[in-house]
Amino acid sequence: MKNTIAERIQDFLKQFPPFDSLTKEELLLISGKIKVLYAEKGEYIFQQGGPCHDEFYIVREGAVGLYRGFDTDQSLIDICDAGDLFGLRIMIIKKKYRMSAKADEESIIYAIPAQVFEPLIEKNKEVNKFLLGTFAAHARNNFTETEKGQRIDNTISIEAAKDLSSLRRVSYRKKPVTCSLDDTIQHIAIKMTDKKISCIVIVNNDKHPVGIITDRDLRAKIATGLYAVTSLVGQIMVFPVVTYSKDMTVAEAQIALIKHDISHLCITKNGTQNSKLIGILSEHDLLVSFGNNPSVLIKETKRIRSLHRLRYIRKQVEKLLKLYLEQDIPTKHIIHLISEINEALIIRIIELSLKEMPAAPPVNFCFMVLGSQGRREQLLLTDQDNAIVFEDVEEEDYKATQSYFLELADKITKGLHVIGFEYCPAEMMASNPRWCMSLSKWETQFRDWVITPTEEGTLLSSIFFDFQYVYGTAAMTDRLSEIVFEGVNKSNRFLALLGVSTLQKPSPLGFFKQFLIEQNGEHKDTFDIKTRAMMVLIDAARILILYYNISGVNNTLLRYDKLAEIEPRNAALFESCSKAFRILIKFRTRQGLLHHDSGKFIKLNELSKNDKLKLKRCFRPIRDIQELLRVRFQLKNFM
Repeated sequence: MKNTIAERIQDFLKQFPPFDSLTKEELLLISGKIKVLYAEKGEYIFQQGGPCHDEFYIVREGAVGLYRGFDTDQSLIDICDAGDLFGLRIMIIKKKYRMSAKADEESIIYAIPAQVFEPLIEKNKEVNKFLLGTFAAHARNNFTETEKGQRIDNTISIEAAKDLSSLRRVSYRKKPVTCSLDDTIQHIAIKMTDKKISCIVIVNNDKHPVGIITDRDLRAKIATGLYAVTSLVGQIMVFPVVTYSKDMTVAEAQIALIKHDISHLCITKNGTQNSKLIGILSEHDLLVSFGNNPSVLIKETKRIRSLHRLRYIRKQVEKLLKLYLEQDIPTKHIIHLISEINEALIIRIIELSLKEMPAAPPVNFCFMVLGSQGRREQLLLTDQDNAIVFEDVEEEDYKATQSYFLELADKITKGLHVIGFEYCPAEMMASNPRWCMSLSKWETQFRDWVITPTEEGTLLSSIFFDFQYVYGTAAMTDRLSEIVFEGVNKSNRFLALLGVSTLQKPSPLGFFKQFLIEQNGEHKDTFDIKTRAMMVLIDAARILILYYNISGVNNTLLRYDKLAEIEPRNAALFESCSKAFRILIKFRTRQGLLHHDSGKFIKLNELSKNDKLKLKRCFRPIRDIQELLRVRFQLKNFM
């Protein structure tokens, strides 16, 4: 029976990486040198700015929080519980701590002497990679608080950090922009501006990197007046450069940037300074490679010049979406972030399409998205719905002007299709002449839909009245909003017909409370979660917002929030509708990611009993909101 402290420590350590890759003898050697620490709640193991200890730590029992900041102004970066390592700075950099480690509850901690562990790093590649990955995760993690206090990883999640222990190579920028030692600062500044880059590498005649200049150098040395713009680059360049080979891993790249306190690495043919420069890797590029930072993805989108690269960004968005769902981030937050990235992608495609046009737009115009995109609640890659409004022109110029924008729209819709947004089967896209018109013609169209509603007009208006400005002259969409509300105020019949359409949506449940499934077609025996459940909640929110003449609130969840404010007596119903919609949109998104489709049609036989019950609970507010519409707009008279 094992009874020594070292053997007990060994039994604990072998359960966790990187110790699980060590031999029994190596583990016993380490265990014999470990110190056992007890920390009371609130007690510091080390503090930010303090000297680096001669040991790193693993939590045996309890929990240790890692914090940035001092005293009352501290931000929680990560929580380490049983088996988690922290304080690895001694193994990597040996500089002062950049965060504090404090016991969040009574904890037992093992202190592992760096001197004992270092020889194992040299001989065991798996240990080395794991330590690099864990240190990188702690160094870069930056959590923000959600409305429920949950943590959102806006840079590198713990799961992503585990991926760092793989041999995944970095993705660096090839064909870096370079200059020679004979160039002036003014010349390279112009070059950097034209190329929209943040650094330039100075090379010699053999194309070996001899120095680097970044935006930071230009600000610190030129904008401050320390050097004249006519000076040669050699006077302000940073040298020697830090070089690596193209085979370096993501974890190694992160540590190199942190260790040398730099923002760029030079990639050379053999990894040395005496070798040809073949690429550049920036801190920004490294963050993008993880694909789970919304702000970085948006910034990267603005710089991209090819559709192929934009498609890569959209795929990263899908990974981000999946990660957020797994972390159970609040639905509103997910919708907002994904919508922002989608909008940035659309804007970039418009900009690239404009560059391909033979001439600049003849008049001002506005590109707007419709339907779920217009409501800013499109999470999955579903159909694209969009339109173009352009400035009024003389009648004789109309055809030529429309032709220009149809050509532009064709490029935009093709670009959206390339990155993953399918063409609309009903051709509700700006490339259709019917949805690419002058402002006055759009005004006429909207008035016709509202004042003299038809069955087709009611259907189309339910899509087109959820529009969102994306690019161009925003005042045009503002004008269309005015037309909608002017028309609604003159025609009660229009809202009534919209209400009738909502009541006529197929019911989600039958008489015996069973799911009503599709009876024929390619989706036979599946449940249409969009038409039978989500669209009723979407339509009802739209009708009531129109009823109250509230413009600028297009999102379904925000609409129900606003309605709860306006009608306190019905606040409970609106909150129930909002909750049901949040559950439904998450459920549909998970199904879509699982089956790589729109998530619209659900295979009930693949759902657990619990999932089916969750869905059924969402149907109660659907019936209640339909009843509210029936009474308020006296819909019996229209049916």
